[in-house]
Amino acid sequence: MSFLTPDAKIKEEPATEIAQGARLIPRITIQAFCENSQTAQLVESAIHDRRMSKVALTTHNGGIDGAIETYKSNPTPNLIIVETTLSPAEIPMALERLAEVCDASTRVVVLGHVNDVVLYRDLIRSGISEYIVLPATAAQIVLAITELFAAENAAPIGRTIGFISAKGGAGGSTVAHNVCWAIATILRQDSLILDMDLPFGTAGLNFNQDPPHGLADAVLANQKVDQTMLDRLMSKAANHINLLTAPVTLDRTFDFEEREFEPIIEMCQNTMPIVVLDIPHAWNAWVRHTLATIDELVIVAEPDLANLRNAKNLADTIKALRPTENAPSLVLNQVGMPRRPEINPGEFALSVECELIGQIPFDAALFGTAANNGQMIAEVSANNKINDVFRSIGMHVTGRNAAHSAGKSSSRMKLPSFLKKRA
Repeated sequence: MSFLTPDAKIKEEPATEIAQGARLIPRITIQAFCENSQTAQLVESAIHDRRMSKVALTTHNGGIDGAIETYKSNPTPNLIIVETTLSPAEIPMALERLAEVCDASTRVVVLGHVNDVVLYRDLIRSGISEYIVLPATAAQIVLAITELFAAENAAPIGRTIGFISAKGGAGGSTVAHNVCWAIATILRQDSLILDMDLPFGTAGLNFNQDPPHGLADAVLANQKVDQTMLDRLMSKAANHINLLTAPVTLDRTFDFEEREFEPIIEMCQNTMPIVVLDIPHAWNAWVRHTLATIDELVIVAEPDLANLRNAKNLADTIKALRPTENAPSLVLNQVGMPRRPEINPGEFALSVECELIGQIPFDAALFGTAANNGQMIAEVSANNKINDVFRSIGMHVTGRNAAHSAGKSSSRMKLPSFLKKRA
């Protein structure tokens, strides 16, 4: 019996780098059988990758023999990962015995300790999906799984960009909306803003819109929402900019399960190249899950001590939630407010340990006028230099300009005393 499936392809060399723009892996079940505890830890660490957020993964002891005994009396999952310390001559025979107890649709990834190209090609020809030489990284394992289960001809999905304030009133929503305007204007790509602050959101006000439906209708529809319904719930705010606004009502509480927004965000990605998430300054299960699963994150803060503390906590938590992803970026807002003592932007960024991608100066008259008129800064004052900051942030979060000079900080700067490690 062979693992070979009709659509199997023989690969000449194992992949070793993370594919750019890789899709989320669908809801599959993976069972791994490892001979060493270090290998089990390696496989388990792969589940922390954002692309694995829907995957159910369990690890077991015993290698190939353990898998054979398990599947003599149990159905096989979508993917089996097995570690083997056998010699190249013994591996094919052991895998033949495993094939006899596996369903035809099950795929197998082998983790081996022998770096042998001939062995690799023989295993691939026999139907093994991938052979990875140990020691390996979690990224290599995730990439192998992604290439197996994300269809090569699948439609591209939109980039998700989240903005969250380190402290209430720091301006995360204002920055998110103006950056989305900049992206839509420069790149001329359709963009969608999700106002996730359902009781107090400001996207409708900032774009001078009052649509009868929005994001809450999509979420509360549960399983009934589909792409057609989602399109009807969107409102047009400007050229290339669409909104899913918040209802901004207090006649009910908005308590959601951890993954309740996930299908809505996925449908939005199938429709729009750019999806901007205006995430409320709150901490609950769905906010935490959203921060862990989107492509880019921006923390918006003011240059004071409370914002520094909160931004540091947010950054550390986000890095722990998504260890294989880019660290969140930092934007400082309302910099240079008269008579307010402020933390130096470079020292702020160094303390938070995030790249400072933009500094927005304090301008009460300009931002107040824009807010009262329901306009973006570029509409109120097209030539203002603040628009350059929004454009720079937009290019960074869309991957158009990875290198930024904004916010360069010296490694010699000292941390504030409350952040120093105590001996």
